Amino acid sequence: MLSSVKELDYQPKLNGRDFLTLADFSKAELNFMLNLAQHLKKQRKLGREEQPLKGKTLGMIFEKSSTRTRVSFEAGIYQLGGTGLFLSSKDLQIGRGEPVADTAKVLSGYLDGIMIRTYSQSLVEQLAENATIPVINGLTDDYHPCQVLADMLTIQETKGSLKGVKIAYIGDGNNMAHSLMIGSAIMGMDISVASPKGFEPDEAITKKAVDLANQSSVVVTNDPVEAVANADVIYTDVWASMGQEEEQKAREEIFANFQVNDYLVAHAHSDYTFMHCLPAHRGEEVTASIIDGKHSVVFQEAENRLHAQKALMVALMG
Repeated sequence: MLSSVKELDYQPKLNGRDFLTLADFSKAELNFMLNLAQHLKKQRKLGREEQPLKGKTLGMIFEKSSTRTRVSFEAGIYQLGGTGLFLSSKDLQIGRGEPVADTAKVLSGYLDGIMIRTYSQSLVEQLAENATIPVINGLTDDYHPCQVLADMLTIQETKGSLKGVKIAYIGDGNNMAHSLMIGSAIMGMDISVASPKGFEPDEAITKKAVDLANQSSVVVTNDPVEAVANADVIYTDVWASMGQEEEQKAREEIFANFQVNDYLVAHAHSDYTFMHCLPAHRGEEVTASIIDGKHSVVFQEAENRLHAQKALMVALMG
């Protein structure tokens, strides 16, 4: 067993880089972060945590509220020896019209890293372009790369490897679908995304995933049974994401045939794993029998947000 982070075989030069989408990283670099996450998780379980970020400060900007993102980043930076600052956009001058570039330059003088959870991907990119410290995308309407880093860690733990795994994502072609497609393509996993007509993933992001595919396939369909056929992992998300609450009732009708239930999962491998980024609406996108059943790893997956993001912070800020 590794006794310290420094003993990892592969040490890419990730210090100072931004984490805006998974597409910005190679398979080897993502594997390094997953190996680092496994190491940090083991050390925590053994009570032998390292503090490679002692004295470092992470600023956490939130335009969207959060449970898992906020608590995992704040607890994670503390466990690594650093400090996390919760920065609501309502309390910052950026919420009153200060240019993003000015905010980025000011925060770069105070902090060692920035995590932002917001709506616009372009805002995150503008922040990163003007900051001189690493910027981490905690979620935008287009991508959720931190979640998928934790998802890949969970799949490794449950399936033993990522190679050759087939993921079936059922539901809205949203930021989760986008990041799962990108991550699967890079890491050599097959992915099938099933969404209702008009709710498919963004075409440009789908093309990016197809272009990145590493001995794997990326399929988009309107048939959930087709997507789930022979799947190793079944994944879903809420039908109406944050900011889409007024569409809830309409989406319940449109997505009715895309519920993950006992009928649908019967088309997957018998040892399939069920995953959900949470929060979940039992009785809508997934039945209680599935999310609370023996195939579900949603709470292991949620815990892995902590370990994956600790690895990410060490890699970028260490």
